[in-house]
Amino acid sequence: MMILEIKNVVAGYLPDVNVLQGINIHVSQGELVCMIGPNGAGKSTVLRAISGILKPSQGEILFGGKSIGGLRPDLVLRQGIAHVPQGHSSFPEMTVKENMLMGAYVLNNRAERERRMDKVYEMFPFLKERKNEKAGNFSGGQQKILEVGRALMLEPKMILLDEPSLGLAPITAKQVFETIKSLKNEMGMTVLMVEQNAKSGLAIADRAYVLELGVERLEGPAQTLLSDPRVAELYLGGTLKS
Repeated sequence: MMILEIKNVVAGYLPDVNVLQGINIHVSQGELVCMIGPNGAGKSTVLRAISGILKPSQGEILFGGKSIGGLRPDLVLRQGIAHVPQGHSSFPEMTVKENMLMGAYVLNNRAERERRMDKVYEMFPFLKERKNEKAGNFSGGQQKILEVGRALMLEPKMILLDEPSLGLAPITAKQVFETIKSLKNEMGMTVLMVEQNAKSGLAIADRAYVLELGVERLEGPAQTLLSDPRVAELYLGGTLKS
């Protein structure tokens, strides 16, 4: 069942300067979809348009069949979409537990907050073990997993991940990708991910889009695109070659 539909969306950050030029993307429930492409292709802009940070000037964004294009970010959040932005978004001077509670700020029921926190701790035991430590003491990869855990406190229907491996060492990035893969395989979570590390992103995705200049140039099964020479040569400078 299709859960997200982006239809002919045009959006940008300045008047008359559009990054997205009529893009069309869809995500089915339980899918892990990856968007790749060169810098400036509009990948992060797609996520910002979905989450309400950026208002489309044209087109339609449907989530669960309902129009969400132009809704405020807090209202998009309440629809069941959690956005883990690029870079670090944890609060370094706050403890792990405090960061987690920030992810449940819309909940007034203390027992429900604790239930959800225990559920996240079960998935990521190291967060429970270090729940009283400041997030700033964590490595980059650990902070990213904390940010994912915080997003899960909302029990979202879908998670948007923007460049989750950005700035991470290869071994740490591998751990983060394994975490993302488990969101789909173990929790049945729907994930739309932007990833500059195309080879690693495609390796865990079900389907993928290659973006260029604000439109989707290629779309298909991730494994097919992973071996497509057009992807490596035209869009990624050969980086998918072994």
